[in-house]
Amino acid sequence: MDLFRSVGAVASASGDGVVDWAAVSEAAKSGTDPGSLDLSAADREGYATDVRDARDRIREVGGVEFDVPETVSLQNRHHWIDANVDTFRRLIEPMADEFDQPLFPGASRVVNTGSMSFSLAFLGRHVLGQYDPLLLAEADGGPTHELYFVHPNIERTARELNVDFPRFRRWIAFHEVTHAAEFGAAEWLPEYLESRMRDTVTELAAGGLNREAFSELDAAMTAVEGYAELLMDRAFDEEYDDLRRKIDARRGGGGPVDQLIRRLLGLGLKRRQYERGADFFTAVADAEGLETAGRVWDRPENLPTDAELDAPERWLARIE
Repeated sequence: MDLFRSVGAVASASGDGVVDWAAVSEAAKSGTDPGSLDLSAADREGYATDVRDARDRIREVGGVEFDVPETVSLQNRHHWIDANVDTFRRLIEPMADEFDQPLFPGASRVVNTGSMSFSLAFLGRHVLGQYDPLLLAEADGGPTHELYFVHPNIERTARELNVDFPRFRRWIAFHEVTHAAEFGAAEWLPEYLESRMRDTVTELAAGGLNREAFSELDAAMTAVEGYAELLMDRAFDEEYDDLRRKIDARRGGGGPVDQLIRRLLGLGLKRRQYERGADFFTAVADAEGLETAGRVWDRPENLPTDAELDAPERWLARIE
């Protein structure tokens, strides 16, 4: 980990855009140990088997028809950073003209580059897995979705939580495959999220907040995270109470500096989405079953509103 190189990459940010993406990648990776991808053949096959088993179990339990990517990407932390640099670039570059141009664009570019580098470096050290529906990707005939596992983080976290690595790896696979199930069941979901993200970011760039777009985006992401929590718990084929307890504690753990960084990055909001969404879908499933809970993905109008997330009975009454 070379912090001097990281700072130097940010300070030398250049180009015409609001962010120097090459500098983001270099700075984030310079401040992050990539971790080892020295896996045995059995470990690699273990990931693939877990994903296949998760797909079959989730199809059976949730009654959701979907596919998973043909290949699973086993990444170190640098691989994950590069993949997400591409994601953020696809999000921000088409809106660059809508950002206010500051009096000193070079200084603003350095600040933007530094903020993005810091965020991706921190997340790259903590993310365990990611289902990426490749939002905002150009229609170039390439893959439309990918499944990432950041092996060094999964291995380290299993050790820190004192749980069996293959069992923990399987737990993470089930979580990410539930996201594949959601996007597979709702072909409209990527476009819906994309439009709300664009509206929210554009308004923020202008110094305001599109409250309607942000509320709809927050409610949709709460549904995405909450349904995944419910479905993985119902579909996982081993005991999981200790895993659930420990991973929930990890989401809220860490020292004061770690907690501050999580708050600045909005990770407290993400934890709230997990908990609030899980409470909503648990109430729905307990009252009417998993099939009814899955109706949320039938059409955009079936997404719960912010008010309905705290009153599941109102959502049930509306969709009947």
